[in-house]
This record gives sequence, C-alpha cells and structure tokens, in this order.
Amino acid sequence: MSHFLDQGRARRFFVAKTLRALGALFGAGIALACGYPGFAQAQPMTTVRVGIVQSVSDAPFFIADKKGYFKREGIQVKFSVLRGMIVPLGTGQLDVGGVSTSAGLFNAVARGINIKIVADKGSTPPGYGYEPILVRKDLITSGKVKSFADFKGLKFAGFNNGSSSMVTLSDALAKDGLKLSDLNIVFMPFAQHVLALENGAVDASITVEPLATEAIKRGAAVRFASDDTIYPNHQLAVVMYGGDFIKKEPEVAKKFMRAYIRGVRDYNDALKDGKLAGPNAAEVISILTEYTTIKDPQVFKTITPNGVNPNGKVNLPSLRKDLDFFKAQGLIVGKVSAEQAVDNSFVDAALKDLGPYVPRTK
Repeated sequence: MSHFLDQGRARRFFVAKTLRALGALFGAGIALACGYPGFAQAQPMTTVRVGIVQSVSDAPFFIADKKGYFKREGIQVKFSVLRGMIVPLGTGQLDVGGVSTSAGLFNAVARGINIKIVADKGSTPPGYGYEPILVRKDLITSGKVKSFADFKGLKFAGFNNGSSSMVTLSDALAKDGLKLSDLNIVFMPFAQHVLALENGAVDASITVEPLATEAIKRGAAVRFASDDTIYPNHQLAVVMYGGDFIKKEPEVAKKFMRAYIRGVRDYNDALKDGKLAGPNAAEVISILTEYTTIKDPQVFKTITPNGVNPNGKVNLPSLRKDLDFFKAQGLIVGKVSAEQAVDNSFVDAALKDLGPYVPRTK
C-alpha cells in the first residue's frame, strides 16, 4: 500500500512542478509582450520625417504606411504637407521628400546643399501622361486652335519657370517650329488653372492631375496633347533623401527604401490601360481617399495617374535632358551634372533583397 502512496506523491509532485514551469513560461510571455522590465523588450520604432504634397504620386508612401511595410522595417513615418522641401532636406529638418524635378533642385545641388535623388516618384510611361496640355474648349470648337502652330500668341498657364513641365511644352512647340517665347506664358499654382481656363483668363495650360480632369469635366478645356506622347518616360517627380539621413541613419534609409519599393509595386499592380483599374485598384483608391484631400473614389477612377518605375529606378537620361534645358534657359547658377544629384545605392540594395518585380494578375 505504501508503494501506491509513494507513486501518488511522486505523481502529485510532478504535476505541481510542471504547472509551476508552465506558469513561469506564461508569465514570461506576458512580460515579453508587454515590455515589462527585466525581460527582453521590442525594438523601438525609428521615426522618419517625410515631406509630401498629398497627391496621387505620393501613393507609394501611403500604401507602404497603410499596409504596414514601414512598420515591418521598424519605421514610423511622420508625414508633413510641404510646398518647399529642398531647404528642410538640406538642413536635416526633413529626412525624405517627394519633390518635383526643377531648376531649383539642380541649383541646390550646385550650391552644395546636402540632398540626393534616390528613387522615381512620378514619370510618364506610355499611357500615363498626368500633366497634359489643355486648350480652352471654345478655341477648339471654333477651329482657332488645330495644332501647336496655332499656339503663337496664346496666353498659356504654366506652374513655374523652372519646372520640368516647361521642357514638355518646349518639346511640343518645337514640333511645329515654335519656341516658348512665341507664347504669352503666365505662371500660377496648378490649383488656379481650372478657374483661369473657365473664365477665359488663359487660353491653354499644362496642368497636373486631378485638376486636368476637373477642367475637362467642367467643360472648360479639352485634353489637347498628353505629355507621355510628347516626352515619354519624363522624370517629373523623385524621392529625395537629406544628407544627414544618409550619413547618420544609413541602415534606416535602406529599410525605408525597401518599404517604399513594396508600396511602388502595389501601386503598379493598381494600374491598367492608363487608369487606376488594375487587380488591386480598389485597395489603392481606398488608401488614396484616406490619405489625400480627395474623398470621392470616382475621381481616382477617371483621372490619368502617374507612372512609377516598379523597381524605383530614376530615369537619368531624362534628368540630363531637363538639366540641359534649364542651362540653355539661363536658369542654372554654377556647375552641376545630373549624376551629382543621384544616389542609386538605396534602390540597388532594396532590389537585391526584394528581387525582380512580378506583376499581380488577379
């Protein structure tokens, strides 16, 4: 009988010991999850300050944030809507910026401001001309404007004298033997173009989406020419890193690019036939309505969106061409090359990790 009692005590001792061990493991698991002192804690998130214009070309940033790609890399992004990003990037107040290519960008590099172009953000592959040339509808219906030769003397709305859209306009006019000086060009924010066309203050414009579609929708203008046919694969917008970010946080900069390229590829999967109509268009449009000021999904279904290289590569020949144009216009002060402005190392590192882009089919 004592033999059975001994076995019973042994069994009870084993069960009690096992329960204590499981309890300790369970407690440790809770401590790990909650970050209690004395146990291993989760790695802290690194904040990266990102300047945006809150447009469709910011979509890869928004997608990477919404879908947790930045979080997966240990990054928390802090978005700021800014008009001028060159100075904040150069002074270390901003880490990353979505910037339009311009004479101002190249002048900043020439002055030694510590910034680098690191990836594509907006370009014009075939079918994705998102800065078309518009002409007032009445000038088309009356037959006054039939070709670019008829642009001579017209009052034309541009955005900025040093913007890359002026290269597009120059190329378009050259087809019919005209120069920029043959037009009466006025510069105003894109947001004013629709009203200026509507009330007859200007005859034509080069206007970014979604404002271009808005002007057409209101009956103020027609799409006279698409910039993707005038200047294919034009590098209109880029991702830039501040020099301090590159120097002080090189690993974070690499992780950021990895997440960004994931967002870029999701964005490309939403594109089809010059529209946001691809396999995951609904998801991308939903994200855009959340992160931008445009809350009507139908707007995103009707506009012509920008293209973005699915591998993030910038079009260096396009940057060279634009820089040569700015130099010819007397807009560049000092010596600078397109190569000086670009650092491909972050995209190269991301592609090494991510591999080639495989388009989504459904």
